[in-house]
Amino acid sequence: MGSTVPATDWRAWQRSWDRQQEWYMPDREERFRVMLDMVEATAGSAPRVLDLACGTGSITDRLLARLPEAASTGVDLDPALLAIAGGYFADDPRVALVTADLKDPGWPALLPHDGYDAVLTATALHWLHSDALRALYGQLAALVRPGGVFLNADHMPDPSTPRINAAERALRHARMDREKAAGVLDWAAWWQLAAADPVLAEPTAERFRIYGEHADGDTPSAAWHAAALRDAGFAEARTVWSSPSDAMVLALR
Repeated sequence: MGSTVPATDWRAWQRSWDRQQEWYMPDREERFRVMLDMVEATAGSAPRVLDLACGTGSITDRLLARLPEAASTGVDLDPALLAIAGGYFADDPRVALVTADLKDPGWPALLPHDGYDAVLTATALHWLHSDALRALYGQLAALVRPGGVFLNADHMPDPSTPRINAAERALRHARMDREKAAGVLDWAAWWQLAAADPVLAEPTAERFRIYGEHADGDTPSAAWHAAALRDAGFAEARTVWSSPSDAMVLALR
C-alpha cells in the first residue's frame, strides 16, 4: 500500500502566517480595520476588490468577513503563499487567485476583470524599488474605476525624525526579542516550517528560487507615496492611518 499525504489544515497555516506577521506588526488588525472602513466608505458594501500581492489572503479573509457581498481577486507570485490561499478559499466562489509578477508590465492582462472598485495591499510593495513602484501606480490608476480607491499599508518611515525612529525601533525590537524567546516564529523560522511540510515543501523551494531571502526594495515616506499616486493619475491621495513606523496611504481615483 502506497503512503498517503495527510490532509493539510489550511486554516492552521493561515493562522500561523497571521501570527508570524503580527510579531512584526502588533497593530496589524488595526490597519486592516481602517482599510476596510475606507473601502466601505468609498466603494460601498459589495465592492469588487483586487487584493494586490495577496500572500495567503489575509486582506481578502477580513474583507469577506466584514463585507460578505464583496468579491476579491488575489494576485501574487509566491507559490507557497498562493497554495495556502488556494486551500483556504477553495470552496468560496467570491475569491479568484491569479499568479502574476507585478514587475511584468503585462500582469494586468491576467486579471479576470478590467476594473476594480478597490485595490488593497499591505506590507508588500516595499519589495519594489521606487521606479518600479511608480510604474505600478500608473497601472493601478488604469485598473481602479473612477471614484474607486487604492489603499497601501506598508513600512513608510519619516526620515526627518531620526531620534524618534530610533527610539521606536529599540522598543519594538525589545518586544520582539521577548516574544521570540517565548516561542513566537519569526520570518525565517516560519519558512523553515513551511519547507518541512510535505505539501508546501516544493512551493516553498520554488518561492526562494524566485525571491531569494527577502526584499531589496525601497521604503519611501507616506508623503512620497501620496505624491507618486497623484502623479500617476489619482485625484486625491493622503495618509489615513499611521503608526510610529508604518502608514497607510489612500488614493481616490
